[in-house]
Amino acid sequence: MNEAPTAPSLDGREFVMESSTNSAVDPASPSRFHYFERDGVIWGDYVGDTVTFGRFVGTRSGDALQVSFVHQLLDGETIVSGTGGSRVELDATGRVRLVEDFEIDGVDHVSICVEV
Repeated sequence: MNEAPTAPSLDGREFVMESSTNSAVDPASPSRFHYFERDGVIWGDYVGDTVTFGRFVGTRSGDALQVSFVHQLLDGETIVSGTGGSRVELDATGRVRLVEDFEIDGVDHVSICVEV
């Protein structure tokens, strides 16, 4: 049974990457994520920074997300895939942020994305 979320729905929200242990974030062109959510299912896409395009799909239980993702790097040849989990949080101003724990090629990473 799904736990009830305390943070609002992600449906239709846009986020930008603020920080990541996987790569340096270009503040002029950070990765942008578009989220959609319905009945515990989440999905979306992302572009920017080191990524040409990417897609994710997963589930939400309470304020916890579990996703699988795949994206193509700017070199146009390298495809990256992995899994991850996020915590949906509200910052002091009430803006939604995502704290993401993810794995790429067996290496753990953390990134923070903030609502636009």
